[in-house]
Order: sequence, then structure tokens, then C-alpha cells
Amino acid sequence: MADTTNIVMPLEQEGSKSVIRAWLKKVGEPVRRDEPIVELETDKVAVEVPSPSDGILASIALNEGDEAAPGATLGVLSLSSALPDAATSRAQQSQRTEQQSSIAITPRTDDGPERRLSPLVKRLLSDHKLDAAEVAGTGRDGRITHKDVQDHLARGPTKSGAKASTPAAPVKGGKIPHDAMRRSIGEHMSRSVAIAPHVTAVFEADFSAIIAHRNKHKEAYAKAGAPLTFSAYIIRAAAEAMKVSPNVNARWHDDFLEVFEDINIGMGVALGDKGLIVPVIKRAQTLSLKETAGQLGDVTERARKNQLRPADVQGGTFTISNHGVSGSLVATPIIINQPQSAILGVGKLEKRVVVRDVGGADAMVIKPMAYVSLTIDHRVLDGHQTNAWLTRFVEVLATWPLAD
Repeated sequence: MADTTNIVMPLEQEGSKSVIRAWLKKVGEPVRRDEPIVELETDKVAVEVPSPSDGILASIALNEGDEAAPGATLGVLSLSSALPDAATSRAQQSQRTEQQSSIAITPRTDDGPERRLSPLVKRLLSDHKLDAAEVAGTGRDGRITHKDVQDHLARGPTKSGAKASTPAAPVKGGKIPHDAMRRSIGEHMSRSVAIAPHVTAVFEADFSAIIAHRNKHKEAYAKAGAPLTFSAYIIRAAAEAMKVSPNVNARWHDDFLEVFEDINIGMGVALGDKGLIVPVIKRAQTLSLKETAGQLGDVTERARKNQLRPADVQGGTFTISNHGVSGSLVATPIIINQPQSAILGVGKLEKRVVVRDVGGADAMVIKPMAYVSLTIDHRVLDGHQTNAWLTRFVEVLATWPLAD
């Protein structure tokens, strides 16, 4: 009997269930060491599990849609020292694909490595009679993900890359099964509301100073590979506000409160109808604005391309929801990302008339303003601590120095 090794679920997991999203190989197919063999999905990230060795996929223990616990066996690999070379493997896979369906489901490879198609993607392409060459892949090495297919379908039929001018079809009613990410988000949010008494305070923030700073420095920051967004300033101001109210950066336990020294700030990134994902900027209290902007730009880009690693979404101690980018002025309460103790909400930035002291007299002036909210776990924080944190937060934004 040939030697075998198990394909094991990674042990790292951040407070949510993982499910099998798709197997990238079929039983009996060869696989090489470190080649992605199965996709996992949680409410926070989709990740590929690499093969632990060269071999043949001998069996699958968990199928698509099955929950996978940390350390669980996903499948079994039969070890082999006589794998076909890469070109032969691709030719065999192409032949099997052609036999399975008359729909063209192998993407063109004119300018890059062959893009693997998971069984889920193949099924979506076949069901909707799509040629994979029509779908832009955002996965690793340009591979097409199931979200790429769904986004392509949502945009409607295209020709030569141009959006169709025909009117959208009427909306049809029906039942839409929850995918793993949406189901996990629902469970995570329900659990947070059930265990933590949510209370929200709302302040106004004046963005005049950071707009002036950004206008002066954004070009230089961009050349340094650090796209200067308002989110970078918000993260820096949040880290500074922790100094006056450190319990905002804490976790409730039944017998004690755990206050964290490091401030690991998660920034929600919207994924359309799929929900959102929260990459984490680690040790934000140690970073300059430029370093913050660089790290934020990197994880945001990879989040939208579905290229985050599990470590990118783990270890958060505080979360920011920049819900104003989609148009809302105030969102309350924003559900706390358990097991954290608070979440910051930032509303839409808009010009408003406010009263300011000008030359010793009240004057109405126009300022770029946004409502900001701090939703807290009332077991951990009270109103005084909450308002102290928000007071310092809006003060940092309003008095941002113009110098670099």
C-alpha cells in the first residue's frame, strides 16, 4: 500500500467557522507540493490550502459546504515519486475538461500561467453558459474565483469589454441560498448583539485640517507607495485616542478585563453583496502616517482581489467601519466585532454650515464635516470613557499639523 499523508485544516482561525468552498483537484489527479488543492472560506477571508507534498489526491474527507474545524483532515494524499511533468498534467487536465463539457471553461494563457478553475467556478460557468476567457480573474496568478463569475454576471452581458447598453431585466423574486461567508457574518453579528449591551455616542468631526494636509502631501506619499486616504488619518487618530481611554482597546472576560498593549486596528472593506472583510493594521500605535497609509493600501488592494492571508485578518483589538463611503451619515448601532469592546463608525463627509468663533464673535462658516460614532460594550465602558475617547479622536483630526 502506498504511503499517504493527510491534508489538514490550518490551526489558525479567528473567531468564525470555516467551510470548504471548493476543491481545486479531483480524486485521482496529481498535485505538487505547495500547489493549492482546496479553498476554505470564513466570514473574514477565503484562503487556499497548499498540498503538503507531491502526490495523488486519494480521497476527500470533507465536501464543498462542509464545516472544517481547526486541525481537521480535509482529504488524503497518496505520495508518489513519479508525477507527470507540468506540461503533461496540463494536457491531461485539458483533455478531461473537454470531455466533461462542450462549454469552453479553460481560460486563455496568452500572457501568464494557466489559471486553475475550481469545481465551483466550472459549475457556475457551465450553468450560465459562460466562456472563462470572458471573465477577469482576480485570484492568485489571475485565477478566476467564484466571486469573479458572480461579479461578471452582475455587470450583465458585455462585448469587447464594454458594458451592454440594453436595460436591465426586471428583478425576479426567489430564494437565494446563503453562501458560507454571509451565513458566518449573520451568526457572528447575532452572537455579538446577544452577549454585549451596545451603546452608541455620536460626535462631529471637522476634516479641514486633514484635507489640507492630504492636498499638500498626497503626491509625495503616492510616489513612496503609500496612497494617502482619509482612512489612514482615521487609524492614526484612533490610535492616539486610546491614550486617554485605553479600555476601548480591551476584551471582556467573565472574571477580568484584558487591556491590550498593542493597538491592532481592523478596517472594514466592502465586498459588495458578499458583505465585508476586515484586514488588520498591526501595532498601529507604532506607525507613522506614511507607514499606516502604505500598509492600509496593501491590505485593501489584496482584500478586493481575494488575496488576503489568514494572518491579515487575525488579532484585531479594535475595528473601524467607514460606512460613509457608501453614503450614510450615521449608522447606529454598528455591531461590535467580537470579542472586541468597541467599534468606530465614520459617516459621509459633506460640507455643512457650522458656528465658529471668528475674531471673538460667532460666525457661520462652511466646513467639511462628518458624524463619527463609537459603539461600546457597556460591560466594559461607560459614557465618560466613551466621550473622552471621541473628544480626543475629533481633536486629533481637527488640529492635524500641515507639516509632514
